Amino acid sequence: MEQLEKLPFEAQREVFEQLRDKFDHALTPDQIAELDCRAERALAHPERCRPLDDVFADIEKRYRSRQ
Repeated sequence: MEQLEKLPFEAQREVFEQLRDKFDHALTPDQIAELDCRAERALAHPERCRPLDDVFADIEKRYRSRQ
């Protein structure tokens, strides 16, 4: 992830698209459409996005509070 974050935005987008295409066969058409929609919104408004580390920290915090 650290190496990916060092890449220019367009290169990060290309990596994302390649990974998405690799796993598309495991997703339903509705799931693919939803992911595409979310990706388009994120690309249109990067100021609304959160760093992945923050998202993971929030998920971990919620998980630990339920134990």
